[in-house]
Amino acid sequence: MDSALTTIGLPIALGIIMLGLGLSLTVKDFTRLISMPWTIVLILGCQIVLLPIFCFGLVLVFVNYFDLSPLLAVGMMMMAASPGGTTASLYSYLFKGNVALNISLTAINSLTAMVTLPLITGFSLGYFTEGGSIGLQTDKMIQVFAVILVPVAIGMFIRARMTSFAERMEKPVKLGSVLVLVAVIVGAIAAEWANLPQYIVSVGLMVLVFNIVSLIIGYWAPRTVGTGRPEAIASCMEIGLHNTTLSLTIAVTVLGSTEIAIPSAVYGVLMFFTAAAAGVLLTRRDAREAKAEAETV
Repeated sequence: MDSALTTIGLPIALGIIMLGLGLSLTVKDFTRLISMPWTIVLILGCQIVLLPIFCFGLVLVFVNYFDLSPLLAVGMMMMAASPGGTTASLYSYLFKGNVALNISLTAINSLTAMVTLPLITGFSLGYFTEGGSIGLQTDKMIQVFAVILVPVAIGMFIRARMTSFAERMEKPVKLGSVLVLVAVIVGAIAAEWANLPQYIVSVGLMVLVFNIVSLIIGYWAPRTVGTGRPEAIASCMEIGLHNTTLSLTIAVTVLGSTEIAIPSAVYGVLMFFTAAAAGVLLTRRDAREAKAEAETV
């Protein structure tokens, strides 16, 4: 599980993807976020507070009625507390979300996770097991920032200096990003193929329920307060696609438990498909709404 794919290949692939995203962004994309502070607060509130609370209730149900093991319970809580993943920006890009919002949310949430992830994991270890603790893992968070911000900054620099080149590269990079993502998904499945049936039986249903609820909350929470569709899609992907590489790595290397890492491993594969399905459904919904509006004009 703690293979070269997750520790080396995936960060490199995500770095390439983020470079491509940077080619489509300008400084103005980020300055526009100043006009939506409450949207950012709402999304982060859902991600940092609401999701762990929901996950805790879900875990208690599976502990009490499905004999979920204590270490798997800890793994679920750790996964729920992990920040949004960098792949959220790619999915938002593919389905016309606000990518600048995704990048900002991932950066902010990665920073807050330096406190919330150890707190929630420590609480879970104390509640479900005989106790334990986890450090702040500053080096892991620095890695997250490096994968997110450095390639994006390089891409934005290229766009600012060579705008026409960046515009010409937008479609090829978008296609290349999809191919890289597919390769990562196939590689992740292949690496864990022998263990997948066991993992799915142990936590598959619980992970699926949590993932679907995360995507629903991510989209509809901002929409209910009048947030625009691109921002709602960005929220959907940000909340639905967790940085499972981070939680998986901490489980294996810091806590020394493969069992704690299982929920993150299953979620890390499942979320690619559910997020894609959510993106397709939202795109079709938007097309129907646009058609209906055109007919009424």
